[in-house]
Amino acid sequence: MDASLWVSKTGLDAQQTRMNVISNNLANVNTTGFKRDRAVFEDLLYQNIRQAGGQTTAITQSATGLMLGTGVKINATEKLHAQGNLINSQNPLDVAILGDGFFQIQQQDGTTAYSRDGSFKLSSTGQLVTSDGFSLQPVITIPNNASSLTIGRDGSVSVELVAGGGQQVIGQIQVARFVNPSGLKPLGSNLLANTAASGQPQLLQPGVNGAGILNQGSLEASNVNVVEEMVNMIETQRAYEINSKSIAAVDGMLQFINQHL
Repeated sequence: MDASLWVSKTGLDAQQTRMNVISNNLANVNTTGFKRDRAVFEDLLYQNIRQAGGQTTAITQSATGLMLGTGVKINATEKLHAQGNLINSQNPLDVAILGDGFFQIQQQDGTTAYSRDGSFKLSSTGQLVTSDGFSLQPVITIPNNASSLTIGRDGSVSVELVAGGGQQVIGQIQVARFVNPSGLKPLGSNLLANTAASGQPQLLQPGVNGAGILNQGSLEASNVNVVEEMVNMIETQRAYEINSKSIAAVDGMLQFINQHL
């Protein structure tokens, strides 16, 4: 079987995978705090027919050699953690991070996940939780007699009590930073988990040591650029078509050989 058929097949597989990545980006264009993915391509092992620098005569060497590629694959997908645009929601429970950092979210099994989605809600006990009911860490509990809630740029949380009860500080929101945020593992539900690649989280007060600041009443939009993704989709489609034509061309060459030899 002609090796070029298999090379073109790897191109089809890689472009199909890239299309899946692009489709997921476009599907999450309205997902709060979503970070777009990018497919990373890698060429496959080469067949070393003649080594570069090998002796061609007793006194001469091959300048380039002869090495044939065997195709391509998607080696990795990388999340690009560029800042998304801010959406002014005017909801006091909505919080956006401007800069580096993630909210800490306690999952059902007790482990901690991380998120850029700051669209918090109140539980039946007054705790700040996600839309799925997972609590923000450290736990912030709003008292029943609170008339207003204020979340400072530094993460301090205070409430104004009813009937002239005055102002009361009830907690401090921390953000987690990672050496390699692209190494975080997506879990779905706008959550990420730390891995050996991401490193351990560094818990910081917002605005300190490179941590981002908080902006109450706003949400961070997805950083997906629809126009850019559409251009990438067209480019992927054209690359897929070219690989398909390569297979058709090789098939025609083999058919010609079968018919005339």
